[in-house]
Amino acid sequence: MDIVSRFIEIRDRVPATVKIVAVSKTKPASMIDELYSGAGHTIFGENKALELEAKYKQVPSDINWHFIGHLQTNKIKYIAPFVGMIQSVDSFRLLTEINKEAIKCNRIIPCLLEFHIATEEAKYGFSYEEVCSMVDDPKFQELTNISLKGVMGMATYTTDNKQISAEFKTLFSIFKSLQATYFASQPDFSEISMGMTDDYQIAIAEGSTMIRIGSGIFG
Repeated sequence: MDIVSRFIEIRDRVPATVKIVAVSKTKPASMIDELYSGAGHTIFGENKALELEAKYKQVPSDINWHFIGHLQTNKIKYIAPFVGMIQSVDSFRLLTEINKEAIKCNRIIPCLLEFHIATEEAKYGFSYEEVCSMVDDPKFQELTNISLKGVMGMATYTTDNKQISAEFKTLFSIFKSLQATYFASQPDFSEISMGMTDDYQIAIAEGSTMIRIGSGIFG
């Protein structure tokens, strides 16, 4: 089965309200072109800033690029001029640096707050308490060139579907609490990015609005 066929098979299983981020990391620009041309898909995800910058120059300009990996502060400048969303904001310092680069580009950069919901220590992300402290900090109000659109998280890499479901429930609960407490007047705080190739159906059942699919599309 080719890239377009695999994508369409997944798209047909996913509610129209759920966005699919085609994770094209490590894949050549030709594969991105194939999906863009063959299925009209425009949302792609990358996890390395320099690789993303290189691909951006090779493919159609209306592609909506999402950065989904751990972002180092010294790499923000490479993607700030064009990135459609930074999903993996995992610290106040990173958010502050994104804001600085966004000011230089005269842009407002959409961001998601990444939460650590898995059991693996290696995964990045905020705790709920850390985000509450951040949003209550007066310095947070000075970040005029970022726009928080919701939350993101990764479940534990396991075959235990009950555990995966519980972790996604946790992220959904965090989202609803933040939405009610801090973002009630911001209707665009609406995204829950959770679910990948092996667990996206569980994620959708638990309230995901955005799934990140790599191998399921590109092989």
